[in-house]
Amino acid sequence: MNPLSATLSRVKPSPTIAVTTKAAEMRRAGHDVIGLGAGEPDFDTPENIRAAGIRAIEEGKTRYTPPDGIPELKEAICAKFKRDNGLDYVPAQVSVGTGGKQILYNALMATLNPGDEVIIPAPYWVSYPDMVLLAGGEPVVVPAGIETGFKLSAEALEAAITPRTRWFIFNSPSNPTGAGYTWDELKALTDVLMRHPHVWVMTDDMYEHLAYDDFKFCTPAQVEPGLYDRTLTCNGVSKAYAMTGWRIGYAAGPEVLIGGMRKIQSQSTSNPCTISQWAAIEALNGPQDFIAENNKVFVRRRDLVVEMLNAIEGVTCPVPEGAFYVYPSIAGLIGRTSEGGTRIDSDEAFATALLEETGVAVVFGAAFGLSPAFRVSYATSDAALKEACTRIQRFCAAMT
Repeated sequence: MNPLSATLSRVKPSPTIAVTTKAAEMRRAGHDVIGLGAGEPDFDTPENIRAAGIRAIEEGKTRYTPPDGIPELKEAICAKFKRDNGLDYVPAQVSVGTGGKQILYNALMATLNPGDEVIIPAPYWVSYPDMVLLAGGEPVVVPAGIETGFKLSAEALEAAITPRTRWFIFNSPSNPTGAGYTWDELKALTDVLMRHPHVWVMTDDMYEHLAYDDFKFCTPAQVEPGLYDRTLTCNGVSKAYAMTGWRIGYAAGPEVLIGGMRKIQSQSTSNPCTISQWAAIEALNGPQDFIAENNKVFVRRRDLVVEMLNAIEGVTCPVPEGAFYVYPSIAGLIGRTSEGGTRIDSDEAFATALLEETGVAVVFGAAFGLSPAFRVSYATSDAALKEACTRIQRFCAAMT
């Protein structure tokens, strides 16, 4: 007898985790592997944040807290939203979870009924569709390809909305493309949403502070205050503060939604790590100057990777506005054969052959809902990136 539920059969494991795991296994087996799959800064958590966590331990702040966060952290989150986004929230409108993923999952579980639709622009973060499926909803994937800068048009959004649409998931700057929407581009989308009052907005702002050049971050409820009462503004400390393993995500929105999310969390994980919560307070309230310094490093790495990948015949790599990913198209390589004899008939075949023949681990585009492409995370050292891109250049040049 199969003990697994029918619901579980609707989803698949995370492809990004699978790539990272395979790369680690090859490394343990003695292979020279460069992993460009993980979405994780290689910077250490800043010292003042680490010290706040240590201080919490030394002061005995190690017991259970309210299920969705301590009051002090919720107050810091409210101050952050006011300071950075011009959004007014009170602590009762805030939920803190064990990472940004739990926040999104709780919201979907609290709101979706069977058959409800969730609009997801592609390329998308790999977990969005599967979380919708687990919650009983139906993902409605809308392509936003390289020809539009990986940005969804107002016309495409309008066409995707039906009476069954419950949520629109929005991510800028984007994982996997790094594409960021300008104020005017986002206003075009919010104008559409204002015409459809039954559609709620789930905005994933995790890469808010990783914005480069002249790009200015903005979020839907900031651009269109009329959406405030049906927007869940989600964020976290993982990326900008180099706190991936601390597992703190948060969101603010209508109290009725936050209450539903709290109920789910109280019966699943209960509170996020107490020590991490106190460290997150320091992250949000403490010095922010290191973010700009880290971003200078990310821009240098971005430019290195974009230049080296665009030098490859058959590869097109747009310059992203933020995050720490590039999403090059390999349309010009489909149908060719690698030096090791693999026919490149898909981006998954490309990524598999690249790893096996050169030891470079990337994530294939189909995992993000838009092919043929692959994702590179440039959140690693300049030397590793240069070597990896050199291997990718040789790999592609050797194709027949």
